[in-house]
Amino acid sequence: MKAWEATLRKTQAAKKRANSIFGTVSVTPHTDDEEDEEPTSASTGEIYHAERFLPNGDIYTGQWYENFPHGHGKYLWTDGCMYVGEWYRGKAMGRGRFSWPSGAIYDGDFKSNYMDGKGTYTGSSGDTYRGDWVMNLKHGHGLRSFSNGDEYEGDWQRGLEEGNGRYKWSNGNYYIGEWMAGVICGKGTFLWASTGNRYDGLWEDGLPKGKGTFLWPDGSFYTGNWSKDPEERNGSYYPSGSSPMDGNNLDWDPQQVFDELSNCEICFGEKVPVLPSQKKLAMWRSSKGGGENKARRMSVDGRVSVGVERMTDRFKMFEEEGDFGAAREASMDNDADLFGSEMEQFGNLRISGGGQQLRIPKVGKKQGETIYKGHKNYDLMLNLQLGIRHSVGRAPPPDNLDLKASAFDVKEKIWTRFPPEGSKYTPPHQSCDFRWKDYCPQVFRTLRKLFKVDPADYMLSICGNNALRELSSPGKSGSFFYLTHDDRYMIKTMKKAEAKVLIRMLSAYYNHFRGFENTLVTKFYGLHCVKLIGPAQKKVRFVIMGNLFCSEYTIHRRFDLKGSSLGRTTDKPESEIDGNTILKDLDLNFIFRLHKQFFQQFYRQIDRDCEFLEQERIMDYSLLVGLYFRETSVAGYLIPSGARTPTGDPDDEGTPHLSRADVDQLLNDPSRWASIKLGVNMPARVERTVRSTGCELQLVGEPTGEFYEVVMFFGIIDILQDYDISKKLEHAYKSIQYDPILISAVDPRQYSRRFRDFIFKIFMEDA
Repeated sequence: MKAWEATLRKTQAAKKRANSIFGTVSVTPHTDDEEDEEPTSASTGEIYHAERFLPNGDIYTGQWYENFPHGHGKYLWTDGCMYVGEWYRGKAMGRGRFSWPSGAIYDGDFKSNYMDGKGTYTGSSGDTYRGDWVMNLKHGHGLRSFSNGDEYEGDWQRGLEEGNGRYKWSNGNYYIGEWMAGVICGKGTFLWASTGNRYDGLWEDGLPKGKGTFLWPDGSFYTGNWSKDPEERNGSYYPSGSSPMDGNNLDWDPQQVFDELSNCEICFGEKVPVLPSQKKLAMWRSSKGGGENKARRMSVDGRVSVGVERMTDRFKMFEEEGDFGAAREASMDNDADLFGSEMEQFGNLRISGGGQQLRIPKVGKKQGETIYKGHKNYDLMLNLQLGIRHSVGRAPPPDNLDLKASAFDVKEKIWTRFPPEGSKYTPPHQSCDFRWKDYCPQVFRTLRKLFKVDPADYMLSICGNNALRELSSPGKSGSFFYLTHDDRYMIKTMKKAEAKVLIRMLSAYYNHFRGFENTLVTKFYGLHCVKLIGPAQKKVRFVIMGNLFCSEYTIHRRFDLKGSSLGRTTDKPESEIDGNTILKDLDLNFIFRLHKQFFQQFYRQIDRDCEFLEQERIMDYSLLVGLYFRETSVAGYLIPSGARTPTGDPDDEGTPHLSRADVDQLLNDPSRWASIKLGVNMPARVERTVRSTGCELQLVGEPTGEFYEVVMFFGIIDILQDYDISKKLEHAYKSIQYDPILISAVDPRQYSRRFRDFIFKIFMEDA
């Protein structure tokens, strides 16, 4: 009743505003003839066949349900684009065929207006692609035939060739091997059809780079190190059945291979002219039953509008279409029918949501206090910056990623003294006298290269003119955290025991990152120590990590998830929770739904990462998750996907912060897709959950069917706690008081199993 009364007041207020804007307008009385214009099934909520000639010139013919195309139908836009296929509540969903005026055609699966699943695209120039699609991009396995006669069959990632594939040129030459971002990169074989010559080896940027062998049909071959820079090349020629000869004495020059490859260019083909998900639908809205008699814009994701539609919004909408008269007519829609439609949507939301409409938390202040001169840790910050500048600038980046076992030795560390007046190796400075220690410097230099971190950018972030920011309160472990000015890196002080754990597992950690590029484990960039010289003899150890939430998006929700319930809730009252608050397991009210391709990748990687941490006897780690909600109103309410949702005060309604067109641009731009990978900038959906009454310790609530479009960030953090004597004692003590299943401190094997079970309950494939 309260919801009904609130909606009634909003409707009456909207009516008053309409009268004040448009003045008194006489409305033509409804006649009996008009009642017979629509089939009776329109008012009963059944699916029926309809033909719509929309005011903007679009035409729809097919099955209809309430306000939307639903079932099988054909929609023809005024620009000549046409979709014929299956619909679900105003969205292309299922099997369909989309054609462009240029003659291009896509025939295949659709999901929420996106080309998604199995499908075939035939371009206007004759290019064809047959294979897997994900959100308008080629993703999975596919075969592409180009109009010039070239052909590629193999793996695709985010619209580009990536993985293993075979590219055949029109002249018969072909390459079989690894690809990266649409370029030949990795290990592969190139065969020249006209001569039978072949190159087997490593590639980079489409050219041989590294170890490789060039073979002739007679059995002779040349092997060595390849590079487009002649000075870096070296190798030996082996005639057929003979002893090796120095390659410099041959008439044949390896440069010939590079010259011939310059003629074998990769064809990129034509781009999709306009994405199906970018095509807007103009829907029919009546004053009867389903409300289908007035022209009204519908957003591409199936909602009639982003929030509760205001009268001024209708005025602007039709004014853009160039039909001012239609604007006056639309503004005077029957208020009773509008109220009925709004009330039905509002009621459905309350039932499915299981509670109040969600709001984003208030935006928190920028994290941390800037360390200026006079701050208690100002000297420590200067020491840290001086030491890192010295460590990074002292040695050049490594030539390759192969390391000797001695590089991981616990004794592999370098001490450097920094007197205030300077020395032969250190500059003068204004801080106190201190000593600087680098742990396993060669390993961390190689890790930074593996993480594709530029040394100059790394030093600029940490050691530039900008000061670091200290977080206001230390973590539970007693460690302090510092952020760089650009939020790219986080510096954490650590105990001696944690430093020992990192050094002990460093070799396995390095091999894990080399083996699994998409690992979710925290990235470490350096391990250092500052020792003050003097009576205090104070030592401060710290590790430099990547900041998971360094993004152009504002993080609305943050969760630290372990899979245990004892003490796993935030201690802040609701009024103090903001975008920087870290929520815990019992605060979680969502299930995360990833696209099939991402979910399979996520499932495999969680297993690999947990196995790695279990082998290293690590426990007490957690999955840190950040959510950016794509669609929110100005009033701060979250807008569920696929439904028109009331968003508070009608005067405060607004559009989403990230429009569907922006999302399409993101997904269609390979350069921006490069920023999307497992755990970073991932488009996904979350489903709201509610916990049953009396089940306060229920980890995963019941799903409500209320979905939200989000951008996700996640990674595994706090991986330096081994199952030492203190954790064993904690487990024994708490097991006396509580159920051992509920507590966090458990054996690494049990912890890994519980963590995985929990993660796979809250992460699901988006079906």
